[in-house]
Amino acid sequence: MQDFTAKNAVILGASFDSPEDNRAFQEKFNFPFDLLSDPEKAAGEAYGVIQTEKPYPARFSFLIGPDGHIVKVYDTVVPAEHPDQVLADLG
Repeated sequence: MQDFTAKNAVILGASFDSPEDNRAFQEKFNFPFDLLSDPEKAAGEAYGVIQTEKPYPARFSFLIGPDGHIVKVYDTVVPAEHPDQVLADLG
């Protein structure tokens, strides 16, 4: 997480799951960032990350730059690779 802080970046995870499910998931895996809940799929719809061909909610994350603007949306997240991918995208 220090690498992200040093680059003045904020990471937020998001899913279509309930806030309670996201909180449990965050606690289980000890995430150092917030997981946002989008059960109405409004953000997912706005950012084009809905995967209708899959029977379960898609998890996605946003890379937010130091200016507060969304730099990149990740609609496919492989947890073991994601931090390195985001750090590489930050440059």
